[in-house]
Amino acid sequence: MIVVGGEALIDLVPVARPPGALLPRPGGGPYNTALALGRLGAEVAFCSRVSSDGFGESLLAGLRAAGVDLSLVQRGPEPTTLAVPSLAPDGSASYGFYVEGTADRLFTLPPALPDGVRALALGTCSLVLEPGASAYEALLRRESRRGVLTLLDPNIRPALIADPAAYRARFLERLLPHTSVLKLSEEDAAWLGGRVEDWLAAGPSAVVLTRGAKGLTAWTREGGQYSAAARPVAVVDTIGAGDTVNAALLHRLARAPGGPVDWPEVLAHAAHAAALTCTRAGAEPPYAAELSE
Repeated sequence: MIVVGGEALIDLVPVARPPGALLPRPGGGPYNTALALGRLGAEVAFCSRVSSDGFGESLLAGLRAAGVDLSLVQRGPEPTTLAVPSLAPDGSASYGFYVEGTADRLFTLPPALPDGVRALALGTCSLVLEPGASAYEALLRRESRRGVLTLLDPNIRPALIADPAAYRARFLERLLPHTSVLKLSEEDAAWLGGRVEDWLAAGPSAVVLTRGAKGLTAWTREGGQYSAAARPVAVVDTIGAGDTVNAALLHRLARAPGGPVDWPEVLAHAAHAAALTCTRAGAEPPYAAELSE
């Protein structure tokens, strides 16, 4: 089983008609990753704290429909976090957030995960918003120590980070030493300000960089460098594309954790899945059957 930990929220996505209208869509990087894994046919569980309000119920319904195990989900009466994406002409998105007093940031460390868990993925707002961020950090450390493959996606949202220097120090000193695979975008890398060599030295066995229309590149601790081209598609928006990359990477890597990795195939699989997500409005990752077409 793969466990994905982190926030589930509602994206208020701008629509053309009527002018200025916002369409509520399920979202949050970890939520999208779990949804994508379910659609790809992986055995996956979501580990989070979700509101008992109407938005929270709809979020869980979406995961159930994708076959995601919800036994690790905590519930609370606080409201659901809201995100408001702004779309650029090329379909890329930036975000504003409503996070005060919301349910997902009150996540607490769960008991030990089941022995059958092969991989754990964490990322985005859940790495920033306290007190949940410390609980997710503790989960990462605990599961890493017992040999679980861990994937970290910082998915930087600058509007949420009050102290950038403290966040960068936490990332390098407290998160990376317990990370097996670091996946990040070019924008994340620029904000963090580090080098691939430094990140690999801190702990991960591989770093995967998403480069938009230029595709994906992976570097390994053994000195390997591998790339896959992006698939040309008509982009509607890029919401959820990076989260789909997370899912596609884990879908391949968790099959034989610790074994040899066919990085060109893994990256090509991730590029294909992300491209299909970009052809749809909002975070709508593909199903396994679509990747075989």
